[in-house]
Amino acid sequence: MAIKPIQIAPNPVLRKIAEPVEIITDETRQLLDDMAQTMYDAPGIGLAGPQIGELKRLIVMDCSRNDEANELWQMVNPEITQFSEESALHEEGCLSIPGHNAEVTRPIWVELRFLDTGGKERQIKAEGLLAACVQHEIDHLNGVLFIDHISKLKRDIIWRKVLKESRQS
Repeated sequence: MAIKPIQIAPNPVLRKIAEPVEIITDETRQLLDDMAQTMYDAPGIGLAGPQIGELKRLIVMDCSRNDEANELWQMVNPEITQFSEESALHEEGCLSIPGHNAEVTRPIWVELRFLDTGGKERQIKAEGLLAACVQHEIDHLNGVLFIDHISKLKRDIIWRKVLKESRQS
């Protein structure tokens, strides 16, 4: 396994739409393992392909708490099939926009389907933090950042800081 460099905003790769994975190969599984190692090393609770410069519909997540055993999800071609009408506010951050957080409103549960690392189709209902995380990561696959879900004023404030930080690095 290898830790991959995380792409930081305003890198244009973060605004591109990831392509579906046609065949799950050993390379695909290795990439998912590398993504998991990168996520844990960061540390974070989720990572999508575009965040490491891979425009593939791949995500990894682990929303377990510090006192719980790891619960790693590795998903290929995840797709939300249904979501609740009721929503909740969660504070979100992003490994690609380090140091910036904002409260984002999202459905409190989602149903999704995806392929596991063996190529088997799976369907789950995600609730709470896992639901927010999977929505955040699927957004990355569609070129959407969490700041796109907040008010224009707050988004502009964060974006100005991101641009200033990128010029200084």
